[in-house]
This record gives sequence, C-alpha cells and structure tokens, in this order.
Amino acid sequence: MATAVAARPTKDLIFEWEGKDKNGKLVRGEIRAGGEAVVNASLRRQGILITKVKKRRTSGGRSIKQKDIAIFTRQLATMMKAGVPLLQAFDIVARGSPNPKMTRLLNDIRGDVETGTSLSSAFRKHPMHFDALYCNLVEAGEAGGILEALLDRLAIYQEKTLAIKSKIKSALMYPVAVIVVAFVVLTVIMIFVIPSFKEVFHSFGADLPAPTLFVIALSEFFVTYWWAIFGFLFGGMYFFFETWKRSEKMQVFMDRLLLKLPVFGDLINKSVVARWTRTLSTMFAAGVPLVEALDSVGGASGNAVYRIATEQIQKDVSTGSALTTSMTTTGVFPTMVLQMAAIGEESGALDHMLAKCAEFYEDEVDEMVKGLSSLMEPFIIVILGVLIGGIVISMYLPIFKLGAVV
Repeated sequence: MATAVAARPTKDLIFEWEGKDKNGKLVRGEIRAGGEAVVNASLRRQGILITKVKKRRTSGGRSIKQKDIAIFTRQLATMMKAGVPLLQAFDIVARGSPNPKMTRLLNDIRGDVETGTSLSSAFRKHPMHFDALYCNLVEAGEAGGILEALLDRLAIYQEKTLAIKSKIKSALMYPVAVIVVAFVVLTVIMIFVIPSFKEVFHSFGADLPAPTLFVIALSEFFVTYWWAIFGFLFGGMYFFFETWKRSEKMQVFMDRLLLKLPVFGDLINKSVVARWTRTLSTMFAAGVPLVEALDSVGGASGNAVYRIATEQIQKDVSTGSALTTSMTTTGVFPTMVLQMAAIGEESGALDHMLAKCAEFYEDEVDEMVKGLSSLMEPFIIVILGVLIGGIVISMYLPIFKLGAVV
C-alpha cells in the first residue's frame, strides 16, 4: 500500500486518497499535507494515478490515554520482532487504532521518521504522550541496535505499571462509590422524607425527643441551603484537586499523608516501590547510565516523597556514593529493597535484583487488593447502618412514644 508524506505542513490536515499504481492495482492511503495540490503532486511523483482525494476532519476522538500508548508499544514491538519494517508497522498500527487522535499522532511520528528523524527524536516532539523514560529507552535501543528488544521491555514495563494503577483504583473505587451513594441517599431523605414526617409530628401536638428535633433541624438546613451545601462540596473538591495538581507543597503534603493512612497507606507505599524498582530495573537493563536513569525514575514513581528522595539519590550517586548507601540515607525505602539493591550492586546484577523486588511488591499489591474488599465490606455496612439506622430510629421515636401512651 503506497503512502506519501509531504514536508511538515503549516496546518494539521490529513487527506484520504485512492488511485492506481503503475501496475494498475487499486491502492489507497492517507497523507498529511498543507493542501490538496501538494497531495496530487506528491502522489504523481510516486507514479500513482489519482482517482479520489478527500480531506479528513482532524477534530473529534477521545483523548489519548496511557493505555493507548501501552497498546501501541506492544503492537510495534510485536511487529518489529516479526520483521515488519518500522514505517509499515506505524501504518498498520495507525490504521487499526479506533481513536482518531491516536491515528493522527502516529501519522505525525511516521512522517518525521520518514524524513530522516530518529524514532526517539520523533517521540520527544510529543512529551504529553511519551515521557523522558520512554524516549531514553527508545534512544538506547536505536544506539545499541536492539530497538525490538527494548520496545518489548518497554511494553512489559507499561503493562505492569498500568496493572498496578488499575488494582489501586479498584481498591479505592468501592469505598468512594459507597460514600457517594450514601450521601445521595441521605440527601434525598433529608430533603424529601423528613419534611413529611415533620408534618405528621406537628399534628400530634406533643413534645418531640431530642434526636428527632436534631434530625428535623438538620433536614430544615438541607432544604433551605441545599444549593450552598452542593456548591461548597463540589467547589471545594474542585479547588482541592486543582491545588493538589498544581502546587508542589500540596503534592508533597498529600503524598506524605497518603503513605501514612491506615491500611491504604501500606497499599500505596508498596505500589510506589513496585513502580520505582520496575522503572530503574528497566532503564538499567537497557544500558542507560544510573545517574541518567534516575532522572526518569522519580517522576515515574507517581509519589512526590519518592521523587524528592530520588533527586537526592541522584545527587549522591553523581558525587560517587553507592546507590544502596544513598537509598538508605533517604529513609523511605523498605529494608528488603535496600538489601536486594546491595546484593545487586555487589554481584553486578542490579537490574535483575530490582526486577525481583518489583515482582514481589506487585504480588503484594495484588494480595492486598483482594483482602481489602472483604475487609471493607463489614466496616462500610456498619457505618451505613449507624447513619441510616440512626435517622430511622430518630424519626420513629415519637411514634413509639405515642404508642406507649395509647
């Protein structure tokens, strides 16, 4: 299948074309160009008799997720291992992607590579989707002539990282979902159910118990200021998460707090250690120098505490300190990781030892997630029982009291 790519256009336009090659065979493809005239000229130079050229809309499509990049990396590694040329592999993956934005991204990269740019340099033009770790590994693969092997290693790394994130999300999703549902139920009760009871109680003409008066007062507050409650709640959440995302101090504070949470703190800590060791193992095995590899490791850990610790480790290692000594000084790494790293340094198999640590902590995360579901269910049921049951009892106390009098 013939495909032409013009020089870097001034506008992001993609044209779909159909035509016949020199043998009269029907061919079709896509081309990125600044206009239809450029498309026609480029295809004619290839000896293609054009029958149809149509501009494709470049808007639309969902955003590119980390999962999309992981799938692309696995597909590219598989095809290159099978002997498919790089440009043809990009064509196949781009055409098979269900996301138009991903297709455009891959076509951009393919165009750069076809004009002589190295693959790592083409990736570096898209830092939102390919981080320093990704580009460094690809660059190391190109320099060593082992691009297929490093793409495979990179695919494994991304798949492991996504698996850990998925497990953490699944562990946190259940309590968050229950809390949201409980809040919705309580809001409905306070705004619609309690006022009905209030009218019934007024018809009794009797004094109401203190718990009932408290719930009624709370209901009246909800009915009067529901707009302020929801505005404060959602506005506060938006402000909180935006501050967390943009403020360095807030990130450090929250990441420290998360690591100290009961139960969940241990789960988050193990997942961060797994990512940290997996990242350093992958880069070190690829032949990336240790000091340079540490540039990407801290950010890949996903935790500001470990990122700051990694920056300190990098400074110490660059001045001649041993990796294990520097890691020990930070005081954030588990004893097992320190011991395995020390053995790896002494034996010259640091990447292998760190990979073993990553596998161990990934298994630990998996087991903790399985245990958390059974642990949280009774705990959440008790909390919901106290809240909903307390409201129900408060509302029925006057009825019980009236029944006792009768």
